[in-house]
Order: sequence, then structure tokens, then C-alpha cells
Amino acid sequence: MESLDLLLFGFSEIVTIERIIIVFLSVFIGTMIGVLPGLGPVATMSLLLPFTYNTSLLSGMIMLSGIYYGASYGGSTTSILVNIPGEASSVVTCLDGYQMARQGRAGPALGIAAIGSFIAGTMGLIGLMFLAPPLASIALKFGPPEYVSVMCTGFVLLTYLASGSTIRALMIAIVGIMLGCAGLDLETGLPRFTLGITDLLGGIEIAPFAMGLFGISEVLINIEEVLKEKRSVFSAKIKNLLPNLQDWHDSLVPIIRGSVLGFFVGILPGGGAVVSSFSSYAIEKKMSKHPERFGKGAIEGVAGPESANNSATAGAFIPLLTLGIPSNAVMALLLGGLMIHGVTPGPRFLPEHPDIFWGLIASMYVGNIFLLVINLPLIGIWVHLLQVPYKLLFPLILIFCLIGCYSINNNTFDIGVMLFFGAIGYLMRKYKFEGAPMILAFVLGPMFETSLRQSLLLSDGSFLIFLTRPIAAAGIIVSILILLSSVITFIRKRKGVIEK
Repeated sequence: MESLDLLLFGFSEIVTIERIIIVFLSVFIGTMIGVLPGLGPVATMSLLLPFTYNTSLLSGMIMLSGIYYGASYGGSTTSILVNIPGEASSVVTCLDGYQMARQGRAGPALGIAAIGSFIAGTMGLIGLMFLAPPLASIALKFGPPEYVSVMCTGFVLLTYLASGSTIRALMIAIVGIMLGCAGLDLETGLPRFTLGITDLLGGIEIAPFAMGLFGISEVLINIEEVLKEKRSVFSAKIKNLLPNLQDWHDSLVPIIRGSVLGFFVGILPGGGAVVSSFSSYAIEKKMSKHPERFGKGAIEGVAGPESANNSATAGAFIPLLTLGIPSNAVMALLLGGLMIHGVTPGPRFLPEHPDIFWGLIASMYVGNIFLLVINLPLIGIWVHLLQVPYKLLFPLILIFCLIGCYSINNNTFDIGVMLFFGAIGYLMRKYKFEGAPMILAFVLGPMFETSLRQSLLLSDGSFLIFLTRPIAAAGIIVSILILLSSVITFIRKRKGVIEK
């Protein structure tokens, strides 16, 4: 009952005209970003991060989180109608969603994606509401050594689950840590990694860094790409958006299964919506009595993954708000948004800022309802939006980046930082280096360094403190085992190539 009373308190925090409008606009923008191929929540949130400087903390968090889970809704529309995922987590939806559209069943595919997402989002929020408070209580027992071990596990899991090379992800994470630690050393007061540039003595700000790494690089990549084939947008009249009884019979269990799976995968560092959607698809295909239907228009192949990626968005908030550790790049940006306002999430976040925590959860309930209400009626608008030429979109995005970046401190140096990391992000994309490990390491690096120093002070410089405390030892052992499995897999692959 206490959780329900606190949820009502959260609703009292957001039931104002201003915040309801913010909820609506954020999920609308998120859906639009999800629909547009080439853009994503990370790039969009990094572009809008400067605007949280001039709002209250709760309003800023509502805006950023609304874009995050709104994009998960919108990505399915493009996957089903165009066979191009608007969001990475909707890649797997293309397999059966587009086939359903070709068979004249685009309506039920879009309908089950929206309804399944709503059910999953609601279940994920219930899980967040009841699991976060007890986990925060447990986290109060964490000391600096435990935080070091948890962050080590997060770094390793992130690089291990990276879609590209594990070695490259680990390399780029190390660079991110160095960038995050640039500026004045808090203990000695000496500058480090500043290259003699006075403006870097205060460190690199997350907003221009993220805007360049994701926003500007996205513009450069899309400018370079020449679409060889014109996108074929589904043009037939879309009807019968509500699934029939057979569709419900086939989809209900996958929706529930995907919701539970996605929530717990979302909690894991490096997990998130992409991993959960692919895992859900694999499970549904394995458990189906007719696996041969998958890839040919099976509605379960839409219902399960779409539910999983939406519940994962709720699960991802748990490690951020209870431990202060982001599980993916989007959560790293949300952490940056909190730190901009001088708030560091962790075990004390819930008791010290109940208005922010419960207000955010309440806003997500309202946002889920808005998404269900606006998504299906606006299908026609999204179809027309897909026909907007890229050459009109990206100059506007670039101008938006420049204005947003300058408005943070009214400092042209921030624009230079943004453009520099835009070029770095472009080169990383070209040479198959992922940006997510860098942004996570950038945010976690200073926290990791502080916890490591505190741990060594407690132990008089002995690293054995990480092995003598059970939770810390467990985290370190798990990290080592994951790294060893990655090395063994790499050696086996090399051995197989040599034998061939």
C-alpha cells in the first residue's frame, strides 16, 4: 500500500498543465524519432540535453525519458511499413512485421505492436515501482569497493555484449574513462589530459560531448550515404488496426513472456531493448508449435519483441536510480541530466528525492496512455513523414545542435568541442567503433576513480580489499570470467580461421 500511496504522490507532482504538455510532447517527439530511420533516442536526447538546464529537474527527466520509451513505440511503425527499423531495438520486428504488411495485414501488425507495447510498458513500470525501493535499501550497504566491482562488471558486460569487436569496445571504453577524467585532479589540484587548454580545466561537459558523438556524427554519416534504392513506403490503405480473436490467442502469451523477459534483461548492464527484443524473438520461435511461420508473417514475431523492448526501458531505470550506474547509453545521458542539476542518483536518491522518483514513474504511466491513444490514429502522418527527404532534415538538425550547444554556457568553445567529437564519432562509425561504451565510460569514469581511491584509502593501498568483501569479490570474479570467456572465444575463432 505504501507504494500505491507514493504513486499517488507522484501523480500529484505531474498533474499540472505544464508537465502534462511536456509528457505529451516528449512521447510524440520520441515516436517521431523512432519512426524516422537514421535518428534514434541517444542522438535526440543528446541534442535536447541543453534544454534541461533551464527547466526543473523533474520536467527535464520527464522529457528525456519520454523520448526514450516513445522511440521504442515508433520504431515498429517503420519496420512494419518500410522494412527499415527506425530504432535498433525494432530490427527484429522487420522479419515478420513487414511480411504481414505485404500480406495486407499491416493494421493488425501495427495494432498488436502498439497494444503489446502498452501492456509491456505498464508491467515494466509495476516492476520498477515495487523492485526499486527494496533494491535501494540493499544498495545502502554498498561501500566504495562494492561500487568499483559493480562498475567493473558493467564495463565488461557492455564491451562483451557490444555488437562489434569486444577488443575495440574495451579500447574505446578506456578512451572514454580518460576523457571523463580530463580537467583538474580533485585530490592534487593538478591539470590532466587538458593539452594546455584553459577551457578544459573544468573538464569536458557531457552535453557537447554527447551531441557531437551521436548527433553530429549521425548527420555526417547520413549526408555521406547515397541511397541506391528509393524507400518503398507501404501505400495501401491501412485498416482493421484492432487484432482479431485469433491474433489475440497467438499474441497474449508472447506479450506477457516478452514483458517479463525484457524487464529483467533491461536491468543488466549492457542489456537493454536491443538484446531483449532479439532474445524474445529467439524464445518465441523456439517455443512455437509452428516455427516455420516465423519470418513469413507470424504475429508472435511482432508481439513478443515489441513487448520486450518496451518493458526493457522500465527495467533500465532500476540500476540508474538505485545504484547510480547506467546500464546503457540512454541511461548515461539521463545520469548526465541529473548531474547537471547537482543530483547524483544512488541508494539515497529515493529517500532524498521522492518527488523526482515517483513523479517520473507517474509520468511514464501517463505517457504510455498517450502513446496508445496517439500512435494508431497518427499512422497516416507517420507514413507521410517517412517521405520527407533527408536533405531537408539534416541541415535543420545541424542548426539545432549549434544553437543548443551554444545556449549551455554561451561559449563558442563548447561548439568546438561538439564539432570535434562529431568528427571523432563519424570516424568511429566508419571504422566500426561503437559510441555506447565511450559515453558510458565517460560518465562512469570519474565515479569509478573516486570509488577506487576511497577503497585504497580504506585498505592503506591494498587491492585485497576487493577480494575480502563478498559483494566486491563476486563482482570482480564475474568480470574476470566474462573477460576470459571473451578471450577463449577469440582464440577459438582465430584457430578456426588458421585451420581453414
